Amino acid sequence: MFTLPGSGIVAATLWLLILFSVASWTLIVMKAWMQWKLSRQNAEFARIFWDARNLTEAEQVARQAEGPMSRLCLAGFGALRELQHTGDNRLQNHGDRQDVLERRLRVSVQKEQHQLEGGLMMLASIGSTSPFVGLFGTVWGIMHALQDISRTGSAGLDVVAGPIGEALIATAIGIATAIPAVLAYNYGLRRVRLYAAELEAFANDFLHLALKSGYALEPVNTGKS
Repeated sequence: MFTLPGSGIVAATLWLLILFSVASWTLIVMKAWMQWKLSRQNAEFARIFWDARNLTEAEQVARQAEGPMSRLCLAGFGALRELQHTGDNRLQNHGDRQDVLERRLRVSVQKEQHQLEGGLMMLASIGSTSPFVGLFGTVWGIMHALQDISRTGSAGLDVVAGPIGEALIATAIGIATAIPAVLAYNYGLRRVRLYAAELEAFANDFLHLALKSGYALEPVNTGKS
């Protein structure tokens, strides 16, 4: 049965590493589920969007859908409707229509990218600091073991092996905590970049559709006579 080393500092280090590991695996599971969900939402929305017959119908699809791509689409439609009102003098709507729409789409893409990056910084921090935390526990444990050896006056293998072996557990746990965190961070960062590229491609397609339609949309049907 595994027991924590006798030194309080080493024991505290191990508990901290265990906490890091729990937090890391919680983030890994949450990010994996979120990425799977967003992939399905984007794929479903893209299929329905491109099946629409015109921009007005596509806007209705976007209002009923969920996910980053649908929110990006709604941001574009919102900008188009604001551009149709000539009395809108806000700074965000100043300039050429194409430039205004492109700017609004770019801001929306950046916003979605920042949301997708949530949690990755913690994984990176856990992956980079866990080995050093474990090493600190190991060094402290070895110092504690050497002090015990000096007090007993014996440096035999049976005296040294136990305390040093317990101290080395901290380094092992630190490495075991860091490896999945680093792998998850690298994979998550790659997925974020792919999502961002997908959103940028869709924003570019949306911009061309808006240009082709003359930046004009039909009035929203509110259901009132």
